[in-house]
Amino acid sequence: MTIAVDFDGTIVRHRYPKIGDEIPFATETLRLLLRDRHRLILWTVREGKLLDEAIEWCRARGVEFYAVNRDFPEEDATGSGFSRKIKADLFIDDRNFGGLPDWGTIYHRIQSGQALESVWSQLAFDGDEEDERRGFLSRLFSRR
Repeated sequence: MTIAVDFDGTIVRHRYPKIGDEIPFATETLRLLLRDRHRLILWTVREGKLLDEAIEWCRARGVEFYAVNRDFPEEDATGSGFSRKIKADLFIDDRNFGGLPDWGTIYHRIQSGQALESVWSQLAFDGDEEDERRGFLSRLFSRR
């Protein structure tokens, strides 16, 4: 599986442009994902020296990314001829809808094949046609 991982707020606490403290078990989990042969892409807003510092910080903790801010290592830095949109199977980011789960949960959901199963699907209402016409939000907040 190709997994794109954010840096600030996901691997480390937000202290941009500085590097914050590691979020518990982040690099340990990333090393386990690498061991399990997942392809990791560092997908971050950092550029230049700040990006180099983040890459080295991860490398010093045993996390080597397949690519950084691109799909393949051989893409040039401008993205010329490639789409800017990362083609990953999964994104791990603190800005995810619903927030960042703890790293243990992330690892276990990936290992069990549940990483792509959304808890939001549990909010779908299995009602009659009238309920379906009411729309998602009105069904969600209905007192029925």
